[in-house]
Amino acid sequence: MLKLYQFERTWGIPNLSPFCCKVETYLRMARIEHEIKPALPMRAPKGKLPYIEDNGRKLGDSRFIIEHLKSAYADLDTALTAEELAISTAMQRLLEEHLFWVALYSRWQFTDENWQVNKQAIFGALPPIIRDIAASHTRKKIRQQIHGHGMGRHQTEEIFALGKQDIDALAAYLGHKPYFFGDRPTTLDASAFGLLINISGCPIESPLKEHALTKENLVAYIERITHSFYPDLQHP
Repeated sequence: MLKLYQFERTWGIPNLSPFCCKVETYLRMARIEHEIKPALPMRAPKGKLPYIEDNGRKLGDSRFIIEHLKSAYADLDTALTAEELAISTAMQRLLEEHLFWVALYSRWQFTDENWQVNKQAIFGALPPIIRDIAASHTRKKIRQQIHGHGMGRHQTEEIFALGKQDIDALAAYLGHKPYFFGDRPTTLDASAFGLLINISGCPIESPLKEHALTKENLVAYIERITHSFYPDLQHP
C-alpha cells in the first residue's frame, strides 16, 4: 500500500504543513488507498516532508508526488480544459511560491507568541535541551530562507499587504462555486485547502489570518472540504 510520510497531526487540522495537507487531501479526493506514517524531515529523500513510498520507490516534493499519483492512480484534472489547466498552474504558484511565504513569516518571525505555538507543535516532543537547540537552529535557517526568497526583505505591513492581495484573488476566483473549477475538486483545491486551512484554521494569529476570515466564501470552502474529505477530524 502507498505510504504517506508527514508530520504528526496537531491543532485539529489535517497537518501543520500545507504541502503534507495538500498531498493527503489529493489522496482523499481521488480515493487512493494509502497509509499515513508520522515522520521527520531529516529522513525524507529531499530533506523535507511530505514524501511517499510506493512499490519500493520513495518520492519527495508535493508537486512530483501528485504527478505520480495522477499517472499511477487517478487524475483529478482530466476534465479541465487547456485554459483551466493553465489557470490551475498559475494559481498553485500564487499559493505555493508567494502566499506560502507570508504564512511562513507569520509562524516563524512575526511575533514571539506565534513562534512559541509553532515551536511547541513541531519540537514539543523532544527533550527540553535538544528541543531548544533544534528549534533555535531551524528558526534561524527558515528566517534566512524567508529573507533569501525576498519576502523577508519587506516591512511587516508590506508582507501582509501582499498576502492580503493573494487572499483577495483566491476569494474572487472561487466566487460562489463549490470548488475552484466547479462542482468537482481538482489539484488546485488540494493545494488551496492545504494552505488556507493553515492560515485560518490554526492558532497562529496575524493580519493575514484576520483578513482570510473576512472572506465568507473561503471560510465556507474550508469547512466544505473538511466536512467532505476529513469526517474523522470533525468535532461533535
